Amino acid sequence: MKFLIGKKLGMTTLFDETKGALNVTLIVCDQNTVTSHRTMEKDGYMAVQVETQKTKKKSVRKEFRFDKGIAAGEDRTTLLKELEQYTVGAPLDVASFLVGERVHITGVTKAKGFQGVVKRHGFGGAPASHGRKHDMRKPGSIGPTFPEHVIKGRRMAGRMGGVNMTVRNLSIAYVNKEEGIIAVRGAVPGVNGRLLTIVSAK
Repeated sequence: MKFLIGKKLGMTTLFDETKGALNVTLIVCDQNTVTSHRTMEKDGYMAVQVETQKTKKKSVRKEFRFDKGIAAGEDRTTLLKELEQYTVGAPLDVASFLVGERVHITGVTKAKGFQGVVKRHGFGGAPASHGRKHDMRKPGSIGPTFPEHVIKGRRMAGRMGGVNMTVRNLSIAYVNKEEGIIAVRGAVPGVNGRLLTIVSAK
């Protein structure tokens, strides 16, 4: 299990001799440090706490202040061996990842505020003619005659984005050890400059 905390730089295009143009996202990983271990005796689960030193704690969401890295459902003997590889104070960098390796990347999606059903859920809207006025983007009927209330889970207007999301099995296309940059194929959640967690796929 390998993991890092990085910051999204943006998307660009890399050219490969065999695969051609590759759309990739650049992620910079600066000064990742192992700060502590989580143990069964003290915390009730086994994990490694990792921090990045170039971001103030108060400006980082709680889920990105540390990366558990290791699933709690595995055999404890196997987990203990994994934990022993990471000593407190040891730095982590992009050198541990290889081109072609698969990773899972977690981040907070772009927040888009309160949106209607057309943008939020892709509704087609109502016809613009035949007596309709100012209701082309309305949701229409939201409930049946019985049971006389709105059914739970009904797609309606509401806040859109700004949620935790994981994109799985992205392929690493480029690794720059000197600058601490990883390029993964495809898009990852969040705006440029937002923190991401990178975990190797099993």
